[in-house]
Amino acid sequence: MTKTKMMRIALPAVLAAFVAAAPSVAQDKVKIGFITTLSGPQGVIGEHMKNSVELALDHLGRKVGGLPVEVIYGDDQQKPDVGKQVADEMLKRHNVHFVSGIIWSNVMLAVAPTVTGAGTMMIGTNAGPHDLAGKLCNERFFTTSWQNDQTPEAMGKYMQDQGITDVFVMAPNYPAGKDMVQGFKRYFKGKIVGEVYTKFPQQLDFQAELSQLRATNPKAVFVFYPGGFGIQYLKQYAEAGLRAKIPLYSVYTVDEISLPAVKEAALGQFETRYWSPDLKNAANEKYVGDFKKKFGKMPVFYGAQSYDGIMLIDSAVKAVKGDLKNQKGMIAAMRKADYPSTRGKYTYNVNHFPIQNFYLLKAVQGAGGEFEMQIQKTVFENHKDSYSKDCGMKW
Repeated sequence: MTKTKMMRIALPAVLAAFVAAAPSVAQDKVKIGFITTLSGPQGVIGEHMKNSVELALDHLGRKVGGLPVEVIYGDDQQKPDVGKQVADEMLKRHNVHFVSGIIWSNVMLAVAPTVTGAGTMMIGTNAGPHDLAGKLCNERFFTTSWQNDQTPEAMGKYMQDQGITDVFVMAPNYPAGKDMVQGFKRYFKGKIVGEVYTKFPQQLDFQAELSQLRATNPKAVFVFYPGGFGIQYLKQYAEAGLRAKIPLYSVYTVDEISLPAVKEAALGQFETRYWSPDLKNAANEKYVGDFKKKFGKMPVFYGAQSYDGIMLIDSAVKAVKGDLKNQKGMIAAMRKADYPSTRGKYTYNVNHFPIQNFYLLKAVQGAGGEFEMQIQKTVFENHKDSYSKDCGMKW
């Protein structure tokens, strides 16, 4: 066979091999599906989360783990079935390597098993239903937020330490609302004189429940009403004349979303949280400063958690040198929580929920006249969730 003839045979084979290899090269980027609520009254939360994802990507040079990145955003419309449909599309059509986000616990309970069951990593950045911390824990599920019970556990402890004897409790009737009340009662040992669950997600008028509360005349009130629910609750609580009569304590109700809307109606209000804009660490100061510069407003914890979610994914992809098929390596890396978190250094429990500090915050008027949350004290240090004992993972 002549040299020329050999080249004629070999060249097509080389070209064919090159073409066959081309798709794997083209796929050499990180695909992240980010699901949140982007429409309706609660879309303001989703906007904060999406903006924080974009800021994280800015800080990473628009790459994740050194690879090009594509983020596909999905709107769950605050509905579990829609969230699951969005997740299915991200998995089957977009072939994402990670799914992240999720505000609502009922949506998370529909999405997380769908994602992990498909062999894909799920990085939650808000909802923390107890099921996923306990018996339904999964090696492919991590969260950069908290387990639902943890934050109200901190408020329960604070109110117990204050010597409050009886409390009226209110929350929306869905998994997170039940978890929040359960967590509160785990540490508050006084009398619960009323426990009311309002319709979710449709109820925004609380007049009937506030009349019931007034008739009970408790020493204090504990509530959980996130996002737009919180704005309505705080306004109606003040308009009913209750603010000056019965102290109101809450979790995820007075924040950087509700404060600009309710202003004086929230002053003096106490909350417990794992994060605050005034946390003193380099990552948080950079995040808060750059968020205000880029978006013209103060960030909220929903955003800080979403920012951390991208940073956690970045640390995992970096650890495996871009080998996105090496899930075991990425799981091992994420378990180290080796990235600059906005909350400061933390560790992961066996169920992949953070072990972290929780603080008492107070709504105040800052030196410039703006309304803001400020840390008053640490309630819990390195606080573990109450469900990890039911998780079967060993590592």
